[in-house]
Amino acid sequence: MMKKAKEELKAVFGFDAFRSNQAEIVQHVLEKNDTIVLMPTGGGKSICFQIPALLFEGTTLVISPLISLMKDQVEALRANGVSAAYFNSSLTDAERNQIVFKARAGEYKLLYMAPETIMPNLKTWLGELNISLVAIDEAHCVSMWGHDFRPEYTQLEQLRQFWPHVPYVALTATADKSTRHEIETKLGLKNPKTFLSSFDRPNLSLNVRGNMKKNRKEDEVLSFIAGRPNQSGIIYCLSRRETEEWSEFLSVNGINAKHYHAGLSSEDRSKIQEDFITDRVPIITATIAFGMGIDKSNVRWVIHNNLPKNIEGYYQEIGRAGRDGLPSETLLFYNMRDVKLLADFARESEHGEVLLEKLNRMLNYAESQTCRRKTLLSYFSENLPDDCRNCDVCNNPPDFIDGTIIAQMAMSGVLRTDEKIGANMLVQLLRGAKTSELMSKGYHTLKTYGAGNQFSVDEWQHFINQLINLGLIEIAYAENFNLRITDFGRQVLSGESVIKLAEFKKKQLASTASDVMTTSVNAELFEMLRVLRRQIADTENVPPYVVFSDASLHHMADALPASYAEMKDISGVGNQKLAKYGEIFLTEIAKYTNKSADFGEIPSRARANRKPSKQKGGTYKITLELYHEGLRLPEIAEKRGMAKSTVANHLVKLFEDGEAIDLNQFIDKAQINRVLDAVKSTKVADRLTPIFEALNQEVPYEDIRFSLGILQREGKLSEFAV
Repeated sequence: MMKKAKEELKAVFGFDAFRSNQAEIVQHVLEKNDTIVLMPTGGGKSICFQIPALLFEGTTLVISPLISLMKDQVEALRANGVSAAYFNSSLTDAERNQIVFKARAGEYKLLYMAPETIMPNLKTWLGELNISLVAIDEAHCVSMWGHDFRPEYTQLEQLRQFWPHVPYVALTATADKSTRHEIETKLGLKNPKTFLSSFDRPNLSLNVRGNMKKNRKEDEVLSFIAGRPNQSGIIYCLSRRETEEWSEFLSVNGINAKHYHAGLSSEDRSKIQEDFITDRVPIITATIAFGMGIDKSNVRWVIHNNLPKNIEGYYQEIGRAGRDGLPSETLLFYNMRDVKLLADFARESEHGEVLLEKLNRMLNYAESQTCRRKTLLSYFSENLPDDCRNCDVCNNPPDFIDGTIIAQMAMSGVLRTDEKIGANMLVQLLRGAKTSELMSKGYHTLKTYGAGNQFSVDEWQHFINQLINLGLIEIAYAENFNLRITDFGRQVLSGESVIKLAEFKKKQLASTASDVMTTSVNAELFEMLRVLRRQIADTENVPPYVVFSDASLHHMADALPASYAEMKDISGVGNQKLAKYGEIFLTEIAKYTNKSADFGEIPSRARANRKPSKQKGGTYKITLELYHEGLRLPEIAEKRGMAKSTVANHLVKLFEDGEAIDLNQFIDKAQINRVLDAVKSTKVADRLTPIFEALNQEVPYEDIRFSLGILQREGKLSEFAV
């Protein structure tokens, strides 16, 4: 069975080998065992049930919590030639009836449903299906300790009554030990084997900025985004108001961004999410309500405007960057105001003590002076043997100094105010600030007033954070976040112990994306292919990454495939995509490299994966016969299983070879004139992408191709490169 599994992996998904743990998980599922899969976001969880689904007889039922997530995964499966569908409230009655009809006929290999949709239909049509496997995605939703608790998940144990002998696989990106136990018990899994993949995402750089003023933060974010043009990113905020402020700030500064939160209408949320997925809006400022349903593989960075409330949520949120495995960046801003607000929320909860401990672990991560990846992975009981060399601490390691006097100075300030002072006021006291609040309390009369004015505000915040982390000072969360001196602190204050502190260093981010992107790739060709991908995606009404991922485009731009056989070696190019998109992408690459566009025959297995056609002969001849049958361009593309752009290439080539093709039926005169104007402005007539860009990406590639064919025949392109 594993031999067939590897064949399907290559033929359908275009991957030569399974990634870490995938092969073992697939084999375990194929042996019809219950399975728990803990794998980081972007680690390839879906493959773990999609490959068995293709090999099992019958239909795999996939339980997913969000409509958008189902839609993305089904579109991606269909793009790879897999029969899949989703059944949810976004469909019309007619569409739902059609899906029920096809499901009963066994036409789907995978059927996606939400738990609240499953239960009402279980005793009717759903219970009649030949279910071969049940996959429960985002399985942490079953746990009250999970950060995305969904009560409907607790009812899923009832599925065993209908399908007692099929294997069940529960999948999640984050789950601590207590949540794993709940997944097993509440889902009724039978002796499941747990596969715990490494939580390490080495392609993500980890950066933290503490206690930064708002205007400085804004400047840093603007600089960060400016150095990463055309990249998709998410800015997470604690409140709805902050998301709106950030989107307005970015827009005023010429950056295309929108905000997203639960206070918007469902229509607005859907539109914003769709714009982000399709790359029309590259940047979203959002609350954590945004993201769980996002299957977008080319998010290049994630910024947190505030400290997250726990490491589980933070890990999942940064995991939305770099799902394609390419280098991506994360940046966390935090201050003590965040901590106070989150602590107040936690104390008001029924489980306040647990939530406060989780918050404390998150704060420890943010204030860590050692490798951040080590700190992060240790939370998930995983040890990293060496420093990661891809976080701000590793890239700017601290030098340690004797911090005893600095510590004594700070603790003296705390004691002389009777431990009724917070961190910010302590900094003002030590620096000798003349604020009205400080003066009204009489703190300017204390001996420690101004004693530490040789250090800046940033330096003092840096030192005080370390004193808290080292256990000399603790925060009284329940008493307005006042500082308290610990027993160890009193030892240092009295001179019984000495301590080392990390010296303050101003941290610098990489100025541009090229500083952190290490992939060898032709940037100009990658951008051409990205534009081509977006045009095809817009035509087919799917997200661009459904056509090809950024990783596949990088591989193409690096490897420069010149034939179908070479294109098939590109990661992520399966049979269906090779047949549908291979020719047009090879044509674009050939134009860039100035090579002839004779790509040879499509490999037989790829041809076999196309939609069946009765016509015989070469690929151009088949298109010609369909044209003479009177089929329109979209109909030819549908029948051939090709992109419309590819069919347009065929028709123009046939036209240039003297076949009786009337290209004018596909394009009007006004559009032809627009293309001619673009050719004159770019002085290029042999590459579609510059013309497409000159036309503000408003004219489809097939229209440009038809126009160039007509203009060439009319002799209007003779003065340009053709």
